[in-house]
Amino acid sequence: MADRTVTSAEGATSIDGAVSGVEIELEKVTKRYPGTKDPAVNEFSMVVPAGKIVIFVGPSGCGKTTTMRMINRLIEPTSGRITIGGEDALKLNADTLRRKIGYAIQQAGLFPHFTVEQNIAVVPGLLGWDKKRVEARVEEMMDLVGLDPKEFHGRYPRQLSGGQQQRVGVARALAADPPVLLMDEPFGAVDPITRGNLQDELLRLQTELKKTIVFVTHDFDEAVKLGDKIAVLGNQSSILQYDSPDAILANPANDTVAGFVGAGASLKQLTLLRVRDVELKTDVPTAKEDESPAAVREQLVKRGKHFVLVLDSRNRPSRWVHTRELGTAATMATAGRPLGDLVSLQSTLQDALEAMLAEGGGVPVTGPRGEYAGVIELDTVMSTIQKIREEHADDHQEEDQS
Repeated sequence: MADRTVTSAEGATSIDGAVSGVEIELEKVTKRYPGTKDPAVNEFSMVVPAGKIVIFVGPSGCGKTTTMRMINRLIEPTSGRITIGGEDALKLNADTLRRKIGYAIQQAGLFPHFTVEQNIAVVPGLLGWDKKRVEARVEEMMDLVGLDPKEFHGRYPRQLSGGQQQRVGVARALAADPPVLLMDEPFGAVDPITRGNLQDELLRLQTELKKTIVFVTHDFDEAVKLGDKIAVLGNQSSILQYDSPDAILANPANDTVAGFVGAGASLKQLTLLRVRDVELKTDVPTAKEDESPAAVREQLVKRGKHFVLVLDSRNRPSRWVHTRELGTAATMATAGRPLGDLVSLQSTLQDALEAMLAEGGGVPVTGPRGEYAGVIELDTVMSTIQKIREEHADDHQEEDQS
């Protein structure tokens, strides 16, 4: 479908009503705090492309969060100019501006005495949406971030895991369909596996929504995984390098940037490659939860297979079952063992490798809405690693000869 472009902070609205991202431009933006000699942020200039994820990465205290918060004026700039979709952000009412910009932070920042539904509905309510529209949007957002509305609708934040809270935080940030999303270390307080899953979820959402996202982190690996572009920042938010992840990995601008890249740059290439970039195994036996265990067992025996992957009513992988477990199983929905780690087409090969090491074998891969897409196997990832190493060895040989 063709898009109708609106040159404003409202974003570009397509025929189906979805709002995509807009360009953000910061021109010589400075922040000085009273009583300090040097500015916290000094003449920061950058163009954030529409519909892309731009990562601010740098050491603690360098000014990256301050810079990001000036975009929605949670911190007021001392001087400079900020435009969002061509509109001067500093001339808008600050509350009006913030309602047009999604904001997600570490530990979600949910209102503890609001239910999941009430938390997600906050900004649409402030914007005066009618009750039916708000209810429909809440359900849509919960489904989008992978939370069953029937199960989580009335829960309170204290009744959710850390990862579930972060999903609600992202749903709340997106509820009013803003063109811009600011994310301040949103996944920093959860365990590594949950963090990887949330990163995958963000990438999945972005393929559908095409928002303009500014994301702050101190984790360079996270920056490489998520960013279309990375801004490596130094003191006072000075831009040490602003480029694509592969360009920064290949050619760090200086020693400071090289320090962020760290050792094992070649293995970091696994973070640039996605599961969608490699071949998946698609001949793994599958069965639906409502099928007869005896019939499934008969088919496995005919094919000489020992395992079957069970899919739910929405075609999402749920369990592995061995043939010996089918003889006594009452239903496919309860047979075998629930899946541990899953990866999506958006996951990196590094994520896939870690999941396979945890699971001890191939791992099911899911598509845009959690549907089964195939299985990724260890041999596939290992052959890709070998290819990367050979390419880097060739590169080093060419450098030595030149």
